[in-house]
Amino acid sequence: MTDSKKSPGKWKVLKREYLHREPWLTVRKERLEMPNGNIVPNYYVLEYPDWVNVIAITSEGLFVMVEQYRPGIGKTCMELCAGVCESADASPLESAKRELLEETGYGNGRWSEFMVVAPNASASNNCSHCFIAEGVEKISPQMLEASEDIYVHLLTYDEVKNLLESGEIVQATMAAPLWKYFALQ
Repeated sequence: MTDSKKSPGKWKVLKREYLHREPWLTVRKERLEMPNGNIVPNYYVLEYPDWVNVIAITSEGLFVMVEQYRPGIGKTCMELCAGVCESADASPLESAKRELLEETGYGNGRWSEFMVVAPNASASNNCSHCFIAEGVEKISPQMLEASEDIYVHLLTYDEVKNLLESGEIVQATMAAPLWKYFALQ
């Protein structure tokens, strides 16, 4: 890394307008001025609420994974349990606990925040909070929303690591914490 005492400066918003506002897609268009005076006439930002995902592990050492179809890429994916931070939730931790229970029926255990990543810092305004939940147990049936079709799988350490290494876990906000988790083991 080059030793530099100077960092890029903040860009100034000259104009902002919203092109589309829906619960799952809000798009804003900005006219920006860079610190060097250059003007960026049309910069688009997607606004999303923060997200959560959970590396959930049972007392027996099995990873609670979910499998679901993802229309954006047109594929069925193996993933961590994940979801949106709802405004009714007191914190990302509460969102993560709610999502795990709703999507898988698993809960309890020992929880800790593991990492926070920006899913796409150049074009999105949100963060994804990843938690580790150890010693989780099945405490209820799934409580899926009408738009969810989620299958729960209990996988071994080696099975999850193999899925990751083979590129079968494709969502960046889930692959990043899993790579970190396995690197620290």
